[in-house]
Amino acid sequence: MRLGSAEMLDFGLGEYITQHPSKRYPIYTRGNAGEVWPEVAYPLTITLTRIAGEDAAAKAAINAGVISPKDILEGPSCFGGVFAGYMYLNLSFGRMIAVRTPGTTIEKSDATYYGSEQQAPEYSPHKDDKNLLASMKIIRYGWKMLNTNEISSLESDRELVRQWQQRLPEILHSTNQEIVTTLREIMQPAMDLFTNHLDVTGQAGGAVQLLSTICEERLGNRSLALTLLGNLGDVDSAAPSFALWELGRIVAKDPKLSTLFDEGVIGLEKRIRDSYHASNFVDEFDTFLQEFGSRGPNEWETACETWGTDPSSVLVLIDRMRLADPEKSPTMRAGKLAKNREETLLLARSQLKGFGLWLFNKAFHASVLFSKARERSKTTIIDLIHVARLMSRELADRTARERDSGELIDLWFILETELDEFVRDPSAFDERIAERKQVRNELSRRVPPFIFEGDLPEPSTWQIREEVNSQAFPALKVGDTLEGFGGGPGVAEGIARVVTDPSDPGSLGTGDILIAPLTDPSWTPLFVPAEAVVVNVGGQMSHAVIVSRELGMPCVVAAADATQIIKDGSHIRVDGSSGVVTILDVPNE
Repeated sequence: MRLGSAEMLDFGLGEYITQHPSKRYPIYTRGNAGEVWPEVAYPLTITLTRIAGEDAAAKAAINAGVISPKDILEGPSCFGGVFAGYMYLNLSFGRMIAVRTPGTTIEKSDATYYGSEQQAPEYSPHKDDKNLLASMKIIRYGWKMLNTNEISSLESDRELVRQWQQRLPEILHSTNQEIVTTLREIMQPAMDLFTNHLDVTGQAGGAVQLLSTICEERLGNRSLALTLLGNLGDVDSAAPSFALWELGRIVAKDPKLSTLFDEGVIGLEKRIRDSYHASNFVDEFDTFLQEFGSRGPNEWETACETWGTDPSSVLVLIDRMRLADPEKSPTMRAGKLAKNREETLLLARSQLKGFGLWLFNKAFHASVLFSKARERSKTTIIDLIHVARLMSRELADRTARERDSGELIDLWFILETELDEFVRDPSAFDERIAERKQVRNELSRRVPPFIFEGDLPEPSTWQIREEVNSQAFPALKVGDTLEGFGGGPGVAEGIARVVTDPSDPGSLGTGDILIAPLTDPSWTPLFVPAEAVVVNVGGQMSHAVIVSRELGMPCVVAAADATQIIKDGSHIRVDGSSGVVTILDVPNE
């Protein structure tokens, strides 16, 4: 097995899926990886998708000219990977790209992609980091990015996914072995989609970095870039918020529907589906599930539930939306943001001339084009993953019913190389599945290091999650500040509401400030009633920044330990431009 490939390895807690870290690129971070894959990955998902993911990352980087095959001789862990079940990105590799990219810096790269600039070790130069030929290719790549007006792959990729969606009913009625074969078959289109996504992501990051640099160096205010990219419209990450808002308004305006929701979220789906009066709402709700059913927490992991497989999780969000202040309407916010963006754009152009104005216009256009394209390409992948999820769930249900104590989740504890044998005789894997479940549970109880260099610290030394959550962190006092990365311009004041699970928003209400450990699409609807968002981790291209920017709300990411040191109920000020959170008042004990 080549260095970096995924395998089962015993870390002292029992065997679980892992890779060997790179010696050439030794620093790994959970930054950005944590919001894409927040939980412990399952063996089947990693071993089934591993080759597609590896090939896509290598192909995209080589196509961009930033590397050559000799730069990745160690294999896939050069880009990142799964270590003791947790997903990481390779910070060292990203820093090498930054060194090779004219006009950027290590600090800007860290902030854009990883949000790791406050915790990562200092950069240690390597003799192979600089590469003149790669730098020249990157310039050519950047020139192509600045002059791109259309990304044709977006629609062709959508058509590919539509074809798979149309095939799904037939696949679900095929034999177990045919489903296994199809699961392997879908990895090739998944690789093609992921390659395109990484290509678009790289160009989006480059464009946003360039725009930010122009705003900082030519206009004296880096945060202007955030205003310029606010409310672009048609951004897939924010789309569910607009749709959920409308569903929430339907409930808020209908006393009978409101009564059904007032009875509590437990059993709510059955109540509304059994109610003749709720039929129109049910139609709208099902339309939402049809369009956004692939989204949800940990949506890259086929083992996990999404809004489509667990509609009750959507009703929890609608229940919160119906209570929101009508003034928080995303559509109303959009009008204000569009006006601010146009005013800022006119001001910026009036202060620039000649080549500076030309470069600004190109960078702005590319930032808008590729930022929207990045979210669209991600949604396309998620929709294909959902096809694989539904195929896997059918196979999981069948094999679980063949075993005396089988569970739906059991399939995902099988390795890809074991699939054929498993579908022939599922019961033969009972002991193996039980052992892997126990190890995963133990890893889930522990907090992986946010950043590690060299070898991964032994999981047995990681902090226990419950102990960390209950640990008495020294809470910030009145006048104290917490510094992070400014991700959404503006200043807001409100009551801090610490939320650690999007399905349990607690007392978060209109005008409050959401304090979260990280965010993925399942958190997006909670942004709408909030006044601002503060997140423990994240970079300039992270989910929280993109959605906050689209909804026009102050946002601070990479605010380390915010959920532990900001006391729930505190009155705080969030400056989304400077990245500073200030404690104005704290609740009495």
